[in-house]
Amino acid sequence: MKQLKVLLVDDHAVVRAGYRSLLDTAPDIEVVAEAESGEQACEYFAKLHPTVVVMDLSLPGIGGMEAIRRIIARDKSAAILVFSMHDDIAFVEKAMQAGALGYITKNCAPEVMLDGVRAVAAGKSYLDKALAQNLALRKSRGDEDVFACLTTREFEIFCLLAQGMSPHEAAKELALSYKTVANYSTQIKAKLQVHNSTELVRLAMRHGIIKPVEDILGDPSSA
Repeated sequence: MKQLKVLLVDDHAVVRAGYRSLLDTAPDIEVVAEAESGEQACEYFAKLHPTVVVMDLSLPGIGGMEAIRRIIARDKSAAILVFSMHDDIAFVEKAMQAGALGYITKNCAPEVMLDGVRAVAAGKSYLDKALAQNLALRKSRGDEDVFACLTTREFEIFCLLAQGMSPHEAAKELALSYKTVANYSTQIKAKLQVHNSTELVRLAMRHGIIKPVEDILGDPSSA
């Protein structure tokens, strides 16, 4: 029998299908359930007690960071491997702060996910090589973690606001009240010493949290 039971959490059915196929081909790994939201991930974790949770961060509802925090609050020994498109070190550190044991990106080779699942199942921390190198480089240079002052929830809201969402839109995305997000927004700006949304977006771009439009669409001058 396969001994490692995996809960796969991602809001895109096609992505889940692809990685379920990958994981199920391993002789020791079985995907026992799939979740498409943070709330569903918490519900299935409580019901199924999987060996490993493979968790995306960009989820509807409470979001991946908050789902990690809630699962860890329920079971401190939970083994969570983040699997995200976000490759900035700030995301890695916040996810690990929330309680994740490992972090890999969606650009990784397929076998990296298998290695990551096995590592966190054994209680070991795991980062893909590129992330580990970037983290080590930053520490060796003594670079300041600008976002260390933010809680995981504040960081999650910061990211949504930096993407251009209004507090109303962020509240809807995270299933929170507008007043709660507005209060968070004020706290975030005070902690980061920014005075308005423009400065907040510039800070996010400067630290790679969001990409400038020309990086996403390509430099029109080169066309």
